[in-house]
Amino acid sequence: MKVIFPGSFDPITNGHMDLISRASKLFDQVVVVISNNTSKHSLFTPEEKYHLVTEALSKFSNVSVELIQTDLTINVVKKFNADAIIRGIRNTRDFTYEQEIALMNKKLDSDIETITLFSNPEVSFISSTLVREISQFNLDKLIGTVPDNVIEALRKKVKN
Repeated sequence: MKVIFPGSFDPITNGHMDLISRASKLFDQVVVVISNNTSKHSLFTPEEKYHLVTEALSKFSNVSVELIQTDLTINVVKKFNADAIIRGIRNTRDFTYEQEIALMNKKLDSDIETITLFSNPEVSFISSTLVREISQFNLDKLIGTVPDNVIEALRKKVKN
């Protein structure tokens, strides 16, 4: 079974990494799709995110990374001939949001399923938004919340 895991990954976190690692054991192929979230201000360019995510996921043989600027997730599923969408749930807010999106996707294409995985408690508090905010003040506190290559990229961003 082939699934897509869409997100803005600005930046990729260890929460994302945990979810992708678990999905890679459950599914034949996982396509991580980096998209542009128009409701968020991005810290990294799409190309920077692509390189960070690709480097962070290089150890997974059945995980690929794609960059899609703007499109409906349901169209991306079709483009990559995927069977389902994989999403992570950290808390009740995520559950409500993901349920709404899954129902809308089902309305757009009744053949596409959304499969959710609950976050492990060790990473359930991590969000890209918090990482971006904290990176402006104390990068050392982010060690263990994002892959090492992201820490280095954040150091460069904060210096500039």
